[in-house]
Amino acid sequence: MTLILVLPYLVCRAVLRDRRQETLPAVAAASTGLLFLFTASGHFIQTGPMVQMLPSWVPARELLVYATGVLEIAIALALFIPRSRQAGAWTAAATLVAFFPANVYAALHHVPMGGHAWGPVYLLIRAPLQLLVLWWVWAMVLQPLCVRRGCVRW
Repeated sequence: MTLILVLPYLVCRAVLRDRRQETLPAVAAASTGLLFLFTASGHFIQTGPMVQMLPSWVPARELLVYATGVLEIAIALALFIPRSRQAGAWTAAATLVAFFPANVYAALHHVPMGGHAWGPVYLLIRAPLQLLVLWWVWAMVLQPLCVRRGCVRW
């Protein structure tokens, strides 16, 4: 996941001689979009294990997994389009925060998907990764946009 996020940016930074203000944040947004497309695919490919990541009291868990997959695709598309990039980045940040409790639940209940089966120790990997992606969205995508054209105040 980290490579999907960082590699396009690093390659672009190394290759581009013209490091205009718009270019690198656009690449950072696109790589974030690629990451969200990658994570969205899990909602459709591994629906069953993702349903198990949610407590049994959550209604319509399978529908929720599909809906959040569609949300992640919408975020990715928004990040690819300059006009919607800021809204996509804010939504990405909010989604990263909102989805984290499901990862905590999955780790505490050893859900057999990815590292969650390792139990709480997985959170030692997941939490820093989640913070890295959240930082990336803020520092590499939103902050440059805010400097250039101001941020939407929520």
